[in-house]
Amino acid sequence: MTDHDDVRDLLAAWAFGALEPAEERLVPPHLAECESCAAEAERLRATVRLLDGPPLDEPPSPSPLDTLLTGALRARPAPPRVARHAAPYAAAVAGLEALLPELAGRWSTPVVHDWDVHATVAHLLAADEHLALRLGIDARVPGARIDEDADWSDAWERRTAEVIAHEYGRTPEQTVADWSAQAAALLGTPHARDPELAAGTTLLMGLRLPVTEHFLARAFEAWIHTDDIGRALGLAVPPPPEEHLGQLVRLAVRVLGTVLGAEAPPVLFALRGGEEWVLGSQSDPVAAELTLDAVDFCLLVGGRYAPDAIPRDTTGDAAAVRNVLERAASLSWL
Repeated sequence: MTDHDDVRDLLAAWAFGALEPAEERLVPPHLAECESCAAEAERLRATVRLLDGPPLDEPPSPSPLDTLLTGALRARPAPPRVARHAAPYAAAVAGLEALLPELAGRWSTPVVHDWDVHATVAHLLAADEHLALRLGIDARVPGARIDEDADWSDAWERRTAEVIAHEYGRTPEQTVADWSAQAAALLGTPHARDPELAAGTTLLMGLRLPVTEHFLARAFEAWIHTDDIGRALGLAVPPPPEEHLGQLVRLAVRVLGTVLGAEAPPVLFALRGGEEWVLGSQSDPVAAELTLDAVDFCLLVGGRYAPDAIPRDTTGDAAAVRNVLERAASLSWL
């Protein structure tokens, strides 16, 4: 890993003032030389200032965003030291943990599907369990396990329902404690720290992917549901840092390309101000162009945008574009 990669992984901790002394010596010289890291560091520091609220000599703002950060910095632990592929999951876990102080007395607020806040955290406990079991971590909830020989989506839904029913017999604080402990165990595995070890593939949620990418899928889901909870409570949840968002987007594009296959009419898919890919056939002329915002694309893949409602720029074959949008929305297991 280069010094650049090392510093990129430390920027969130730097913004929150959570660096170790040795790390403090590493980051500032690099920021003085690297324009992209300096810009990302300033964006993160600005987000922290928003979350931290106004200076003490200014009147407090009644906005939901100020409410979000009333105890967030006290609640947020220093990010675990993990490899680049697990850093988005570590950040997403820290994001939900920062939101926890705002949940007291609001656990029954409806969130998504037919889940309230308590059930949504229980779902995350169930959702992370499959990878945890693969990496040798004992399940924290008794009951059935997902059988890969069965239809994975049916098995996934049954396990989620089972875990939610179990957690409704416990307090929300107990559910949070188990989810947090399981997340910490995942981030403490050798697979979270060793990219070579995590390069091996395993089958989860009907997808055979490297463990590195299953960590990204866990980050994707944790962020989506933290955003769900924030929206339900009227609290603003920032998107992942730019580097992490890029990793999530690239994972979603790889999976989407596999689902579309080589026979689909080729569409040039681009992110606003970012990367681009040809989805579908690689041998035919591009039939259409589609441009989306990165966060909007993730929300589409996460099932939070309907294909016909997502803001987009398009040219060319409308049917080819619609096929890409509908297949992207169909990826949602969230």
